[in-house]
Parts: sequence; structure tokens; C-alpha cells
Amino acid sequence: MRSEGGLLQQSEEARLAEDNVRPRTLDDFIGQNSVRAQLKVFLGAAKTLGKALDHTIFYGNPGLGKTTLAQIMAAELGVGIVTITGPMLERPGDLASILTNLNKNDILFVDEIHRMPIAVEEVLYPAMEDFKLDIVVGQGPAASTVKMPLDRFTLVGATTRLGLVSAPLRSRFGIDLHLDFYSPEDLARIVMRSAAILGVAIDESGALEIGRRSRGTPRIANRHLRRV
Repeated sequence: MRSEGGLLQQSEEARLAEDNVRPRTLDDFIGQNSVRAQLKVFLGAAKTLGKALDHTIFYGNPGLGKTTLAQIMAAELGVGIVTITGPMLERPGDLASILTNLNKNDILFVDEIHRMPIAVEEVLYPAMEDFKLDIVVGQGPAASTVKMPLDRFTLVGATTRLGLVSAPLRSRFGIDLHLDFYSPEDLARIVMRSAAILGVAIDESGALEIGRRSRGTPRIANRHLRRV
């Protein structure tokens, strides 16, 4: 029976291996041709104009590259990225403290955005539209709302359950991108790339066999590769 420490070490090693094989640029990213083509246009326009990219939402099954693409967006634009999950934003103040610390054109990446509490979501509306934060000062009848200006930023949301993203929130995303399952051939190319990085010996037929067994998902393909 494995000890808890052994399991934690194994989990950390898997996470590090996954990070090592993540593509760092759109040119290195294999598959999702339509998504990549659209992102190249959007990123190119943002860089040319020197403006924050439009708010973007990625949706699709787990393990298809949503987090990787968010990181690539930040790298291509040369901006910072803050990564958080929807359930971690328990109170409006949690989000407010993050928003007020973003620098100009930074990316805020919210994974599992469909699990964000509604009270937190409502704080996002003026932040996304007007780059302002509504701060309530005082209590009761004497309470008033002060608008605090924010640096322009890009919210990138990711979800596996688009139907659970509220209509008001979804309507505020200017870029809406669906990630589909990968072909066995694209997965084989991903496996060959990962194998070269990890120093794993595998031939093209072996990589294709892994691709066929990976249910269209790079995360599963890379997991199979680490077991070779």
C-alpha cells in the first residue's frame, strides 16, 4: 500500500511532467486549428494596438488545452497572468483584491468559471464592461457606492459546462472558443513532441497507438506516454 507521502510525491511529479511538455507558443501548440487561427488574429491585433485582448472564454472537455492556451496568450502578449479557479473566489472581496492588483493588459484566468458564486460574478460585470469596481461604503441607508477605476485587463474563463455559465456573464465575453477532441494523428504528434522533451524512446507507430487509446485528449495521451 502506498503511503500518503508517496502518493503526493507521485502527483507532484506528474504535475511537473505535465508542465514540462506544455507548449509555450501557438506555433508549438498542436491541433485545434480553428482556435489557433482565430487566436493568432486576435493576439496580433491586440499587440498592434497595444490594447488588452477582448475577454475570452474557452469551453470543452477536460484536458484539451484551455489552461495551456491561456498561458500562451499571456506569453505571446508579454503580460502577466493570474490563475485561479471559480470555487476559490468565495466572496466579492476575494475577486476585488485580485482585480485591484492586476497591471495594465494583464490576464486573469478563471478555470471552472461556471462554479463562481453569483455574488462574485456580479462584481465582474462592471469590471469587464467599464473596468471599474463598485465599492460599497458605509452601511444601511447611509451606504453609497464608489466606482474605483481598474487597469484594463483581459478575463479568460474556462469551463467544461458552458450551459452553467449565466447568460449575463457569457454575453460579456467578446471571444468565444470551443475546444474539440483531437484526432489520433494530432495526438500522435503531441506524443512524439512530449517524448522528445521527456527523453522517452517511442516510434511513430507506438505514438499513433497511444493516440488511438487516448479518447481524443492530450492529457490522457501524455499520461499513457509516462507509463511507457
